[in-house]
Amino acid sequence: DRAGLTAEVITYRRRSAVRDVGKVLGLSLDAVDRIAKRVDRWEKNPFADSQAGSVAAQLEALGFDPTDTTIRLLIQLAHEITGFPRHLSQHVGGFVITRGPLCELVPIENAAMKNRTVIEWDKDDIDAMGMLKVDVLGLGMLTCLRKGFELVEQHHGRELALATIPAEDPAVYDMVCTADTLGVFQIESRAQMTMLPRLKPRCFYDLVIEVAIVRPGPIVGDMVHPYLRRRNGEEPVEYPDEIIKEVLGKTLGVPLFQEQVMALAVKAAGFTPGEAEKLRRAITAWTSKDDIARYPSRFIAGMLHNGYSREFVEWCFKRLRGFSRYGFPESHAASFALLVYASAWLKCYYPAVFAAALLNSQPLGFYAPAQIVRDARDHGVEVRPVDVNQSDWDCTLEDEGHVLRLGMRMVKGLRKDDARAIVKTVRQRGPSATPFELWRASGVSISSLRALALADAFRSMHLDRQHALWGLQTLHGRPLPLFDRLAGEAHPV
Repeated sequence: DRAGLTAEVITYRRRSAVRDVGKVLGLSLDAVDRIAKRVDRWEKNPFADSQAGSVAAQLEALGFDPTDTTIRLLIQLAHEITGFPRHLSQHVGGFVITRGPLCELVPIENAAMKNRTVIEWDKDDIDAMGMLKVDVLGLGMLTCLRKGFELVEQHHGRELALATIPAEDPAVYDMVCTADTLGVFQIESRAQMTMLPRLKPRCFYDLVIEVAIVRPGPIVGDMVHPYLRRRNGEEPVEYPDEIIKEVLGKTLGVPLFQEQVMALAVKAAGFTPGEAEKLRRAITAWTSKDDIARYPSRFIAGMLHNGYSREFVEWCFKRLRGFSRYGFPESHAASFALLVYASAWLKCYYPAVFAAALLNSQPLGFYAPAQIVRDARDHGVEVRPVDVNQSDWDCTLEDEGHVLRLGMRMVKGLRKDDARAIVKTVRQRGPSATPFELWRASGVSISSLRALALADAFRSMHLDRQHALWGLQTLHGRPLPLFDRLAGEAHPV
């Protein structure tokens, strides 16, 4: 009763506003859908301009009469409610801890999940009240690494942890520099893979920068190309004074982290630490008109007062504005970089383990299981298919940990309980010779056996997909103990 999840206020956007107003006005769903998808911008007065590209012109191109009263009312009302609250949702990771019972301090409601409580205030309300809010991230890569370390210990006799992985391994950085990072935490996207050969990480802090630089903030603030040019020696690194060098030196004069923005505000613009924190919050949200007017003008005036040239001040401010599109704190990037290195190290030295851990942690990352399997084969891993007499639910390692056996979790439409029953049966009774024998011994559903047949998982019974499916056609209902022998003779497959 002293902890609850933070709410999130979902506001109307253009499409949702058009759809809801259209329903209220009784317009057909088809008409509302066409307008919501195709009218792509608002003006302050939607019908004041009749030029090409205006709302009126777009409506006319869709076959609607822009002078129609209902259509005009739809657009005007949708325009007015854009930005208004639509409904209350649950924040992805924020929760609040209080000393006393929540119900005595804040309005609460039951969450969709059992035994969970949602506070009917968002993060800004919580912050204004001075209450403690903690953001908790659930990272699937932590699960993947844990499973990977367990497999390494089980098959290779080596105990590993995040703190004990050999640091600064050149082979790992060689692999990363070639963008051989499918499945590696944070640097597996196409954008990151494109950046890796250009940035060429050779140490841990390079990974910190790699994590932070491929973000909307640095890209919009035009920080990426200047950093790369300076890193590659194509552009000189110059600082107006030692203060700026102290703040921006480790990123070659380009502000990439939120902490650097705060340090610039304090050391170069005369902000107090508290004001710098408010500036950081203002530019990461950048929604309040008061904040937009107050802090940037104060930042610019402070730097000019301290003797910096207007050209340099405007250059800094442009980068500062880029952080309104999402930039990383350095601490966040560093913690992520540790997982980047750990997952890259595991992929480099134990590719079979890494592939098994990835597959056993799905859904995770950018890539489908088939792509992970193909990448494992490209790294010399022998991959064996799902088999009813060989596979567990999870993917496992065989032949001293160098061969990957796909698990039954890879089979679409197979119930986990049925897979567990099959594994238990094989362990207790040994391999089954026919699908009927397996069905009779395990009691699994015929639909699960059919899913396994479609996955070609009866090869150990010398049955291909077609013959296995054909044999399953004769099975009905559930196996009964009566006349088992006769039934077995009647079902050779």
